[in-house]
Amino acid sequence: METPDWYIINNVDELDTPALVVYPDRVKYNIDLLKSMVDDHARLRPHAKSHKSVDAALFMIQNGISKFKCATIAEAEMLGIAGAADVLLAYQPAGPKLKRFIDVIQSYPDTAYSCLVDNDYTANKISQTASAKGLIIPVYIDLNVGMNRTGIDPKQAFSLYQTCSVLPGLSLMGLHAYDGHIHDSDFAIRQKRADEALQPVHQLMEDLIKAGYTKPMLIAGGSPTMPIIAKLQDVELSPGTFVYWDKGYGDAYPEQPFQTAALLIARVISLPDDNKICIDLGHKSVSAERPLKERVHFLNAPELKFISHSEEHLVADAGTGHRYKVGDVLYGLPFHVCPTVALYERAITIENNWISGEWKTVARDRKINI
Repeated sequence: METPDWYIINNVDELDTPALVVYPDRVKYNIDLLKSMVDDHARLRPHAKSHKSVDAALFMIQNGISKFKCATIAEAEMLGIAGAADVLLAYQPAGPKLKRFIDVIQSYPDTAYSCLVDNDYTANKISQTASAKGLIIPVYIDLNVGMNRTGIDPKQAFSLYQTCSVLPGLSLMGLHAYDGHIHDSDFAIRQKRADEALQPVHQLMEDLIKAGYTKPMLIAGGSPTMPIIAKLQDVELSPGTFVYWDKGYGDAYPEQPFQTAALLIARVISLPDDNKICIDLGHKSVSAERPLKERVHFLNAPELKFISHSEEHLVADAGTGHRYKVGDVLYGLPFHVCPTVALYERAITIENNWISGEWKTVARDRKINI
């Protein structure tokens, strides 16, 4: 059981704010917990969007995870730098992104890269480009299972599967089904919706097998549905938030007891009036897409009620007779850690309550080298 003040940094006075801090021992705990939630950790394909860090990726690789998923070329290159064995770019490369993806494949030959495709035009474009370069690119058919963002309807995917299976320069690996629209806190409702979303996918797989195709690999789900999909056989799972966890998922999914492993350190910088305090944690320092009250939760100041939020400032009502003073340090748990991490060029590591180093968030940039 964790102590109430586990997050305290003994030499926090050395840390300029706002700052992102990471607790590696808790990251390790989360990796071990994730591995314990599946029958075979070879089925794990964590998403790199949450950490965007070579150091965090290496942490997972050193703990037996070899397959990853990502959404940007920079994340794909970051995973190549880390020496990941297998990386799925869970994005359909179009325009210059296809050229960059080819460059990443050629620059990191020890990493097996793959990508998504959801239409004939793109499949043929990837085929032509790969063939011209003498490459064979593994691809997964991206299925729309209800998020209505990308992907082809599973009921219409059979023909695309046939096309990709014979195109030169492509190696058809299987299917990809992301259900990011399913995030009900009630586990029973979440389970029902996840089962319904995957039903047409299972039907597609049955149809493919009946037609003589080898059973395709299926990569499915994210963090909310991971415990549900983990019960299915031969399905790869790709949670991402687990590595750092956050307030939003912690509140919504209590059946997943991951530990908070990343916090925001902020300071009180002004006392506008008797009740208000101003904190140096603006839009540029914490993800601001949620309602004002759902952006950050201060572990050592849970009573604060937020009044306004601008680029560099967060104003809160601290109540009559509060004791906050300029310079006070606040430890903030973000509600949505993934876009918050992308606001920081580095995460300061905290070990045994002391600053110990840093993990650079290299893939927050649109470009690393390629």
